[in-house]
Amino acid sequence: MKHSAIVAAAMAALLVAGAADARDSHLKLPIKDALAANNASSTLGTDVKFFFGADAPKAAKTMGTYTSNKKTNFANKSDKEGCEWAFLSAMIALKERAVAEGGNAVINIQSYYKKNEFSSATEYECGAGAFVGGVTLRGTVVKL
Repeated sequence: MKHSAIVAAAMAALLVAGAADARDSHLKLPIKDALAANNASSTLGTDVKFFFGADAPKAAKTMGTYTSNKKTNFANKSDKEGCEWAFLSAMIALKERAVAEGGNAVINIQSYYKKNEFSSATEYECGAGAFVGGVTLRGTVVKL
């Protein structure tokens, strides 16, 4: 009897956790806010330039298009705060890829959350769940 009660309580907890974890809000947030948060601009530096959306300078050489998919824990963070952390992590990964490939810019950066393209010069897309959220960015590494 005691074993049945424990199993029932564990199953109820799993159902509640599963329902809470099922949240998957798709948020569109300002790029400028994310670049202003968490020392993003100083962390990213000036060695690599970033261009969002389709408005970018002409490249002298193209190294390839790359995707960065970063998640973060949303515990004790608002959706916006969590999304800004994930955005910065994705941007750092794009910067590191550009440096590794010999590029000095990433152009045509767009959100690619769950493989859905969202291109904007002013906003990015973030997926916010109950405990975890993420940002996926895709851009083309170039030498200007």
